[in-house]
Parts: sequence; C-alpha cells; structure tokens
Amino acid sequence: MAKQIEINPINLATVDVTIRGLSPLIVHAWSDKAKQMMFDAQTKTKTGTKHDIKIPVNDFMDSLYWLTEQPEHGIDDDDATEIWEKAVADGAKFGFPVTGIKQAIIRGQKNGGVGAVMTDLKGMMFLSGSTDAANADLAEIVGPTPIIREDMVRVGGMSKSADIRYRAEFTEWEIPMKMRYIKDGQYSLQQILNMFNYGGFCCGIGEWRPQKDGQFGMFELVTD
Repeated sequence: MAKQIEINPINLATVDVTIRGLSPLIVHAWSDKAKQMMFDAQTKTKTGTKHDIKIPVNDFMDSLYWLTEQPEHGIDDDDATEIWEKAVADGAKFGFPVTGIKQAIIRGQKNGGVGAVMTDLKGMMFLSGSTDAANADLAEIVGPTPIIREDMVRVGGMSKSADIRYRAEFTEWEIPMKMRYIKDGQYSLQQILNMFNYGGFCCGIGEWRPQKDGQFGMFELVTD
C-alpha cells in the first residue's frame, strides 16, 4: 500500500503598503539608445554617429519608466516639449521597479542594525504594483508631474570627461504597492513593515540615493 503524503500549503497573505518620499526621487531608466550602444559594444558593431545631437527633453522622457505608452522623440527641443506636454495632458503615468524598492528594504534593515539575514528576506516577501496601470515589475509613482533636471556627471571616475545628463525628478511622491508575504514565516508582518523605514532612510531608491553617497530617493512607510 502506497504511503500517503500530506502537502501543507504555504500560508500566504497580501497587504496594501505605500511608501512616501522624504526627499526627491531621481529616475533613470535604460533608454533604447543606451541599450543599443551596449549591444553594439558587445557585438563590435556600430550604429549612428559618434556624437548624436543631444535633445534634453528627449533624454528626460527616456529616463522615465512609462506605464502608459511612451511617445516618439521630438526632432528638436521645442518639438519634444510639445510632445511631452501632450503626453501629460493625455494622462501619462510613470512607475518604478518594485525590485529596486525590495532591494532597498533588504539592504537597509542590515544597515539599520535589525539583524535579519538578507538572503532569508529575499524569499519572505514580494512586491507588485497596486493599480491597473502597473504591471508585475513596476509600481505607479503618484504625485505631481516630474520635472527635468540637468546634472554634470563623470562616467568611470574623475579621470573621465564630464557629461551632461537630463533626468526626471519627482519632487513629491508616493508609491502604493501590494506585498505578498509568508504569514507564519520567520519574520512577522510588523517586523517586515518596520524594515521599510530602515530601507528608506539607509538605502533609498533611484539615482543619488543614500546607498550611492546621495540624499535623494529616501522614503518612509505611510501609516496614516
């Protein structure tokens, strides 16, 4: 007689969580142009010209994670600005990768001295977008329309030549998400939620966050 094996289901639960920015959020998605350049370098092929004309508003739009359809580039900055304004008027929505938020929470609690094991936390909870406009990888950024910012950067250190980058900045922002976690796991819901604030203060998300020697992208868990 075959031995009967009982399979116990994992006790999972889902809760709504929202993080609120404590400092502006700078986003910088990989643009199609940047991905093409990496591909060309790896395959030793070359497309385009050595010095393409820089159109700041096009670069700004490329830096965003679009939840709605991203419009085409403008032929010059005036044309690109008109395209951007139309996209905003039509209800453009933007997101942020939930994996980046999760990494901040996992690493931040370590910096905050919570003592949780980072590898254990990777499988204890998962984040996803909470709105219809979001997908499994992106959660919607809620707040005022992002602004364009101009920064001087040096790729590869101070010995490299400077470049001008145009990226999107959200001056005020919130990101609502759904969190799925193991209800009777090693860490309680209260412990996991407390880790959000350590992640937001010690690590942050986006460009120039605390983890990368900046003070942007800091956040806290919304409790009100």
